[in-house]
This record gives sequence, C-alpha cells and structure tokens, in this order.
Amino acid sequence: MPVLVRPALAADRPTVERLWLMFRHDMSEPSGSLPESDGSFRADRLRSAFTDADWAPYLLVSGDRPAGFAFVRALRGPARVMNSFFVVRGARRAGTGLRAAQEVVARHPGPWEIPFQDSNPPAVAFWRRVAAEIAGDAWTEERRPVPHRPEVPPDVWISFVGPARRD
Repeated sequence: MPVLVRPALAADRPTVERLWLMFRHDMSEPSGSLPESDGSFRADRLRSAFTDADWAPYLLVSGDRPAGFAFVRALRGPARVMNSFFVVRGARRAGTGLRAAQEVVARHPGPWEIPFQDSNPPAVAFWRRVAAEIAGDAWTEERRPVPHRPEVPPDVWISFVGPARRD
C-alpha cells in the first residue's frame, strides 16, 4: 500500500508519541540503552519536532493507519538533518521507508545530512540506499564524534543534495 507523507499536526502528537516509544525501543537494541525508570524513553527530539520552528515533523500514513514518522531539523541551517526516522515493522521491506525518505527530502531541497550508527546494520544499508537513489554517486559518508559523549562510537553521517519535489 502506498505511503502518504504529511506534516504532523498538533492533533497528531499523541499518535507520534506512541510511535516514538516503538522507535526508541528499536533503537535500544543496537545501543544497549534501557528506558527511564517509568518505562519512557528520552523525548527531547520529539518535543523539539513539535515546538521548535527550525524543525518539521512528518507523519507517515498507509491507508488510514500510521506507518511511521520523520523529524527534520536545521531547516534554516546550511543543511537539513534527518534527525529521526521510523517505519513500523509491519510496513518495512515493502519500499515504504525509501519512498517516505525520498518524499521528506524532496520537501526540503538542497543540502542534507543523515546521521546513523554503524552498530545498526539495517540503518547502514537503508541510508546508503536512500542516498544512492536520491543522489546517485554524488553523496559522501564520514564519521563524526557524538558531542559530549566520548564513550560512544562516532556516528556515520551521509551528505548529499536533494532535488525539489516533482508534482
């Protein structure tokens, strides 16, 4: 089923908050992190996506069901950053993530940066494929230290220039 990418509105926040728990749960495996004592996960990026004017939250919808979300930050910066991206397991492996990532990038043409961790092999393969599909061979990859976290391995950052949407 095709995926619709649309801006997440304030009314969508409870849905995105539930998806956020699934996302953070998925991310806890490669990082070995545990939830807070109340069972929640750190949600500063979720809050910023809905309150900071330099961020854009998107909801991914398949039919009438939520299929994931994407948070873009640095809208006014030199390069947009895909801060968080999640597709529910039931919608994976069908091209949903690739189509959604392409749509989000096309909504913000120009330079892009996408960070992820080497310890997450599905993310490594996915984001390299996204970069190749969007930019062909015109993308780069580098490792950067995680600010204020010297104990954590460096993040991988993919950079490319995204084209404008073709409607």
